[in-house]
Amino acid sequence: MKIDLSGKSALVTGSAAGIGFAIAKGLHEAGARVVVNGRTADSVATAVSRLGGSASGRDIDLSTPEGVAELVAAEPAFDIVVSNLGIFQPADFFEADDALWERHWQINVMAGVRLARAYLPPMKDRGWGRFLFLGSESGYNIPADMIHYGVSKTADVALARGLAKRMAGTGVTVNSILPGPTLSEGVKEMLKDEIAGGKTLEQAGIDFVKAHRPSSIIGRPATVEEVANMAVYIASPLSSATTGAALRVDGGVVEFIV
Repeated sequence: MKIDLSGKSALVTGSAAGIGFAIAKGLHEAGARVVVNGRTADSVATAVSRLGGSASGRDIDLSTPEGVAELVAAEPAFDIVVSNLGIFQPADFFEADDALWERHWQINVMAGVRLARAYLPPMKDRGWGRFLFLGSESGYNIPADMIHYGVSKTADVALARGLAKRMAGTGVTVNSILPGPTLSEGVKEMLKDEIAGGKTLEQAGIDFVKAHRPSSIIGRPATVEEVANMAVYIASPLSSATTGAALRVDGGVVEFIV
């Protein structure tokens, strides 16, 4: 199996680091012209430099309608869009105020809604396209300490399913990818106290999975590259029969078989 994305253009949001950067790197290595997105010029410039070649970047905050409009004006069409931008912040339900819910909703859900509204019609006109939403196993296993986050990720899965139906017969597929615990920069920050106490990142990750995701079959967090591998395949012409799917890269955390 050879994935060749030569001649394809791709946008990966929130891709200056973490899973987003790994996906951008995978698409770039498969031959796509990749646009990296992040909030700061320095982080985007660093990511573009790491990719090299035809990669370029847009340092635009996509958490607002104005930010998405600015991006679309600068980059009006893509063959592949990966709506990866997202945040998570542990907070007890009774302490999570409206502002926290709204921030997660705007970044985790509405940014993808606005990107889809802008970029799916040109894909339809060309008769080919791939749109991917980064969900999470937390969209199924709603975490008690981040109910607001879990709800936003359930919404991403539902959005992808509905848009796949809306784009039926156009040559455009829409899917969601559901990572489990993954050794990204965000998780590294979450585990910083354990690392400061002498654990390696890998061991801290394993201990977290055993304590908080005991149903994991692999018994460890995924790497960002393992998540990116799924994304690159789904972004390719080889995945033409896969649409409306919630594709798990969760290490077997979710306790059902479909």
